[in-house]
Amino acid sequence: MTRLIIFGAPGAGKGTQATRIAQSLGIPAISTGDIFRYNIKNETALGLQVKEILASGAYVPDEVTNAIVRDRLDQPDAVGGFLLDGYPRTQAQVTELDDMLAVQGTSLDAVLELTVDVDEVVKRLLKRAELDGRADDTEDVIRHRLKVYDDETAPLAALYRERGLLHQVDGMGEMDTVAERIQTVLSTLQS
Repeated sequence: MTRLIIFGAPGAGKGTQATRIAQSLGIPAISTGDIFRYNIKNETALGLQVKEILASGAYVPDEVTNAIVRDRLDQPDAVGGFLLDGYPRTQAQVTELDDMLAVQGTSLDAVLELTVDVDEVVKRLLKRAELDGRADDTEDVIRHRLKVYDDETAPLAALYRERGLLHQVDGMGEMDTVAERIQTVLSTLQS
């Protein structure tokens, strides 16, 4: 069973790498961002609420995110393992995830952190905004999200490092090169 988290600054390549990791391990990649975007696109009640929050550059409140993750982890395909992308983002969400897993009688196996250069992230996100038409990816909003990430999420690295779960991976370079770095880390976990 493989229970993983992948995190890093917005635009670090988490979504791309999460999909690859999940396919190679046969586990679902669970992206809170994808869940939110699906709901926004389909104009659900959650989607309308989240759209307003994201447009301001803020993160979705913990109670909303926690409920979505709890529901997703209870689905049959996640019982044998999962890869969380975009969750947890805060200490409170770490505690909530610990509780969710404790109820299931399990725990995390590893946390992967993609590290990237801030200016590179801004360039990536501006390019993505242009290609995907993402209204939430203006330069001001991107820089605000990076600051929020530094303030709230980056400290989780220290917590997971203390638990012996953190594995930092250089997220700079071509997608295949980054994927190879991740596979190297994962192979050490499974041996």
